[in-house]
Amino acid sequence: MLKALINAMRVKELRRKILFTLAIIALYRVGSFIPVPGIPFAALVENFSASSGNANAALVMLNLFSGGALEYFSVFSLGIMPYITASIIMQLMQGVIPALGRWQKEGEIGQRKITRITRYLTLGLGLINAIGYLVLFQSSTFGIKFNDTVLPLWVTYVVIVVTLLAGTAFIMWMGELITQRGIGNGMSLIIFANIVARLPGNLYESITNAQDPMQGVVTTVIVILVILIIIPAIVFIERGQRRIPVQYSKRVVGRRVMGGQSTYLPFKVNGAGVIPIIFASCLLYLPAQIAAFFTDVDWLNAVSNFCSSGWGNWLLTFIFIIFFAYFYTSMVYHPEDTADNLRNNGGFIPGVRPGGATVQYLKDVINRITLPGAIFLAAIAIIPSILYTVSGNPLINTFGGTSVLIMVGVALDTMTKLESQLKMHNYDGFFK
Repeated sequence: MLKALINAMRVKELRRKILFTLAIIALYRVGSFIPVPGIPFAALVENFSASSGNANAALVMLNLFSGGALEYFSVFSLGIMPYITASIIMQLMQGVIPALGRWQKEGEIGQRKITRITRYLTLGLGLINAIGYLVLFQSSTFGIKFNDTVLPLWVTYVVIVVTLLAGTAFIMWMGELITQRGIGNGMSLIIFANIVARLPGNLYESITNAQDPMQGVVTTVIVILVILIIIPAIVFIERGQRRIPVQYSKRVVGRRVMGGQSTYLPFKVNGAGVIPIIFASCLLYLPAQIAAFFTDVDWLNAVSNFCSSGWGNWLLTFIFIIFFAYFYTSMVYHPEDTADNLRNNGGFIPGVRPGGATVQYLKDVINRITLPGAIFLAAIAIIPSILYTVSGNPLINTFGGTSVLIMVGVALDTMTKLESQLKMHNYDGFFK
């Protein structure tokens, strides 16, 4: 791996992309500590940890995905969640609105249209989230009083909301810059950086929060060892494939014989990646964001807490992850198109008739391999949450299965893209 990184830095184009990616991530991390104008910074930081853990469990995950920016109410407090939520809505709408479905099939031109709508939707959701946080931090849960000594209070509110909205647009722009000019998917790398940024602080809390310092050290070491054991299992599932053999019939074109070779169709066991967990998290924490507007509505707060923590969260997480795993896989793989391409190019699956039989065979294979992958994702997401409820160790809560899965998935995706670039320049990649 070290040799591959050295080789990557030797190639001028790759070196520029890597350094550009690191510079954008560093800029994002700096912005995560710049507070929004007009807030009592010290009071907010002091009250956040105690209040968020008890009253609103959703804030823990939201603060994680923002890299701790929400805790400081910085210009990047909204983090990447508005964009992810907007992407979820656009993915769902593609199966409902015919125009979006047509745009998806139009290639780059259609994708530009979808991206433009996603941006506008992100800003709309960011506006709603900004107002929600403004109301939440002034509620009885936190009791923060914003600065109104210099400017009228409504001006302070406008400045805060506009600053948060501008931060959301800037994050979206940085993510797209990384995707276009850097290495890997920009939005995924920002989430990766946010999770990793919380590691030092949570290691310290895991050790110091224990009644006995030695017990805290032992518990922390055990948690780290368990995470190191889980990582190979995640890599195994992420790289796992079901390869369906394909045979191409021989064709005579002029004096040349075409075809006749054998190949395979690769179907990943976890074709949806970390998307089901992110989608499920967004839906489950949506009631908490809505409840921020109506802090005095008891039933809404009860629904929010039910979806955000405890056995209700575990049950809904399991159901949503299974659903989104099948839903997203159905959007990634199109058996009808695959069967048509095989038939048009003279290919067939041995023992399966071309046409409708091939389509049904591919659907059955996809459905069978998606289930174990979805159950694995659900277990990775739920078990650490249960362990945190029992032990109370903050390291388990922050770096549980979901966080590790996201980090491993993003790392593998980035390494795969970097490897393809290395092989173009005749260098060995990460995977032997």
